[in-house]
Amino acid sequence: MNRAELAAVLRQARSRLRPQDVGLPSGTRRQVRGLRREEVALLAGLSVDYVVRLEQGRGARPSAQVIAALAQALRFDDDDRDLVFRLAGHEPPQPGHVAMVVRPSVLRLLDRMADLPVLVLSAKGDVLAWNPLAAALQGDMTAWPRRRRNLIWQRFLGSSRCQIAADPREDEAAARAAVGTLRAAQARYPRDTDLARMISDLRRGSSRFEELWQEGRSAAWRAAIKSIRHPQLGTITLDCDTLLLPDADQTVLVYSAEPGSPEATALDMLRATGLQQL
Repeated sequence: MNRAELAAVLRQARSRLRPQDVGLPSGTRRQVRGLRREEVALLAGLSVDYVVRLEQGRGARPSAQVIAALAQALRFDDDDRDLVFRLAGHEPPQPGHVAMVVRPSVLRLLDRMADLPVLVLSAKGDVLAWNPLAAALQGDMTAWPRRRRNLIWQRFLGSSRCQIAADPREDEAAARAAVGTLRAAQARYPRDTDLARMISDLRRGSSRFEELWQEGRSAAWRAAIKSIRHPQLGTITLDCDTLLLPDADQTVLVYSAEPGSPEATALDMLRATGLQQL
């Protein structure tokens, strides 16, 4: 690990970005050029103290997951991403492994789609990015440990923080689709150790997952109707459409409602109140 060079690259990348480049308000009283350390920490899901230590070349070697989060927060392209991986003493993501970094162009789309809840998922269901309205709808996903920030893991082994309020038929269809998605990902990425470990954990920890796994069915993320339980607004039933990013094998989930419907009114209320609470 080259701590000094990694620290310099991170500081320089932070100084090049403006808040509006990453979907944050710019404000009027900024005393430093570029992003603040607090803003980088927010975007990467890290503590401010941890970002400070990295920029000062102190502390233990950051994990590959942390480097991926910083590369995404700082809008690195593939070349800069590979550089910081190597400076931190890790091999960059290789072909044949699930892509865990969202391209800057996709993050810009999330910034533009501010009126709808939007998430970006990896091929194995990791929540890689989301906009503020998605957090207002489904809860603060930064509260999940980074390795558990996965919709499939949360469905079978997590808590009720996903706030899914499905009827039995909807729940069964969603569970089968989730398991089928992992089976399809395993076929595409047989050498991905994180994927293999996750499947092993799910098979050991959830009898329901194991039962569905034994059926041997494959699936992909598809459009569906989702019922989500919100602590203030009650149960909201929304259309959930999937936009595929084939180059990265990632999926964008977009929640919406028919104009003039009670669900559209609920989303309007969420924009007005949920974002303020967040």
